Order: sequence, then structure tokens, then C-alpha cells
Amino acid sequence: MKRFGRRSDAPPPEPTAESATGQHAPLAPRVEPEVAVAAEKARVIAQLRTTVMDRIDPAVAARLSPEQLCEQLARLVHEVAGQERLELTLREQAALAEELTQDMVGYGPLDPLLRDETVTDIMVNGPDCVFVERRGLIQRESVLFRSGAQLASIAQKMAAAVGRRVDESSPLVDCRLPDGSRVNVVFPPLALDGACISIRKFAKKKIDFGSMVANGSISEPMARVLEIAGRCRLNILISGGTGSGKTTLMNALSRWIDHGERVVTIEDAAELQLQQPHVVRLETRPPNLEGRGEITQRDLLKNALRMRPDRIIVGEVRGPEAFDMLQAMNTGHDGSICTVHANTPRDALTRVENMVQMGTTSLPPRAVRIQITSAVDLIIQVQRMRDGQRRVTHVTEICGLEGEVVTLNDVFLFEYQGEDANGRIRGRWVSPGIRPAFADRLEYFGLLSAWMAATEPR
Repeated sequence: MKRFGRRSDAPPPEPTAESATGQHAPLAPRVEPEVAVAAEKARVIAQLRTTVMDRIDPAVAARLSPEQLCEQLARLVHEVAGQERLELTLREQAALAEELTQDMVGYGPLDPLLRDETVTDIMVNGPDCVFVERRGLIQRESVLFRSGAQLASIAQKMAAAVGRRVDESSPLVDCRLPDGSRVNVVFPPLALDGACISIRKFAKKKIDFGSMVANGSISEPMARVLEIAGRCRLNILISGGTGSGKTTLMNALSRWIDHGERVVTIEDAAELQLQQPHVVRLETRPPNLEGRGEITQRDLLKNALRMRPDRIIVGEVRGPEAFDMLQAMNTGHDGSICTVHANTPRDALTRVENMVQMGTTSLPPRAVRIQITSAVDLIIQVQRMRDGQRRVTHVTEICGLEGEVVTLNDVFLFEYQGEDANGRIRGRWVSPGIRPAFADRLEYFGLLSAWMAATEPR
């Protein structure tokens, strides 16, 4: 009988993609040549980076300027690449040397964005997701971090520069860069996709009312009114949303503070750019690992009253310190300025009232409103509009209290008139030309006629 089977001298069958269970096993994925080349290039660069970092003497590197360090690193990269027979072009070697320099003395991939003067905000949502704001519009950048560890290291470096720390036990921090840019960091485990960094860049060019008129943020009569408000020591509340330009406007207003006045500024992260010689800058402090040692804005405000200030400027009122701010405005510290997050002047008053009651629940609402009307003279509303332009939409005076309602009067109001062919919003600022409630103050400084001329209906 013939048996059916493989002959002993026959070649073995070709391997198949069939498993022992009789089911077809998945075939190995095909690797495209370009992907393989890119992966090999990344491996070579990672190997070269590791070898170079092992040969760097930190003590010597710390004594070099960034330019000298980059030059020395370029030589070292070229030397190591030759010794290890790693195939890299001169351009790739130079790029690696610059990257290593940024990691050692700067903030890695963020350095080019920090140097770009067209960028006003940098928003890092993880190692592979970076957005920036240019001319009021947000767009995604091609900036990438090597890993989440590199991003975390940069975030910790930013915090450490001002004596603060960020890690898993303390995952939230507000800090600033050496140039004054404001930084907020959210660290894992709160940030699920890696550390999140939000940077509000420090404007190297000082912005005044002239430049704000030129770019359409305010009108010339409004600039004159705001100048008079600063000279006459009116108490001002600047209201607006996030990124609407409140701090920029506060800096511009502060240029009209007399150089002989003592000014105390209170901020969570110092970013005000006052030009006066007699300025005391105070900054809050977070708690330590044991939860002690915290210094809040309210603590600083109470202490500022003992420092003989002429004016007190609070970067942002966001809690019960609002009560202390009103007390300061009501006790001889005229010309004080603070900011608050709100969408309209009326909303700003409501927010201040709510914040006062957060710290002093025993005060009835009417007593709080009396405090507000006697303390605050002007509310300036700023807004970042849909075309990206930041504009002052309201300049509103607080007239007084009628019953339970605070009465307001718009000194200037922005009227929307459409948009041009480029999508830029068109409008004008109108004024009713009404005599203000603080006319006596203006007359005392000899500027009532100038105010009335600037607010005359046109």
C-alpha cells in the first residue's frame, strides 16, 4: 500500500503564516524605507547626544557664555561623531549642538518662541502639542519636545529660577521668567498628557497711550481722558477677560503717576513695568511642603498699608483681598489701580461685591455697595475681539447708589459698525459729554475743562 506523505529527501515546506491552532497569524508589518531611515537617524542622534552629555564638565560649562558654550559643543559633537563613526551631516551636528545649548542654558524648544517678538502667548499642552498667539490669533506650532521628561525638566527649571518648585506633590505653580514673562505650570498627575505650560510673554517694547491709539485700541480723546484720570489720582478698576490686555493698560496708565509718589505693587507673579523711581514690588508666596509659610495678596495688602504708600496697585483682585483694597482706596490712597476678571462694568461690580463677601460675610450687601461707590471712580473695560484686536470698550464712572442699585455712566462706549475687507472690526467711540460725578476732583487739579473738551460729543 502506498503511503501519502512527504519524501524524506524532499525539501521542507516553505513557512506559512498559519499558527498551531490552524488560524492565520498576522504578518509582520512592512516598514517603509523612509520610516526606517528616520528611525535610524533618530537612534544615531540619541546615541550621540548621550555620549556628548557624558563628556561635558558642568563646572566648565557654567563659566561659558551661551555663544561660547554652543561653539564648544559643536566641536565636541563633531569630534564624537567622528570617533563613533556616526553618519551625520554638518548641519545636523550644528542643530544638535544648538539643541544641547538650549537645554543647558535656556528652555529647550521654547527658546525660539521666546525670542520671537511676534509671539505674545505660548501654550504647551504636552510634549507634542504647542500653540502660540500672534497678533491676537492662536495657531499651532511645529515645536516638539523629545519626551515628557524633557518638558517636565523645563517646567521645573522655570519654577526653580524664582525659588519655587513644581512636582507631583506640588503640581500647580505661578512664576516668572528672568525677562518678566508670566508662567503658569500644571504638572502631572493633574495634567494627564504631560506638563502644561502657559507663558504670557513680557513685552520688550514699552506700550503707551500713543501706541495704543495707533493700533486702534483706544481713541485720542479717550487717551486724553485716561491721562487726566491718572494725573487726578482717580481710583480705577480695570475689567476684562483673560488675555484682554488688562496688564498692558495698567502699565500705560502708570506712566502718568508722579515720580515723587511712593507706589506699592502687589502681584502673584510680578509683571508690572512701572517707570517711577519710588516703587516697592511685593509678590505672594505659596505654602511649603508642610503647608506652611503661605503669604497671600490679602496679607500683603494689610502690610502695604503700614508702608506709607501714596498709591497701591494690585495686579489682580480675585478673592477676599477685595475688601482690603476698597479700604485702602477709602483711606487716603487715592490713585490706586487694580484689575478684575469680568465681561462688563456691571459684572465687575458684582464680582467685587461677591469677593468682599467671601472674606467678610457679616457685611450686608448695601454696606458693601456703599464701600464700592465711595472707593472706585472709574471702571475701564477691555476686550479681545474676534479679529484678535484688543480694545477698550467702556470707560464708565460710578455715580452713586440709588436704593440698592449702583448707578453707572458711560464716559466712552465703543459702537460696532461692521468689518472691513480684511475681517478687521470697524467701530467708533462715542461719549455723551456729561459732567462727571467727580468733577470737584478734576477742578481741584485744574483739569475739568480738559476733561469736558475730551468727552465732548463728536
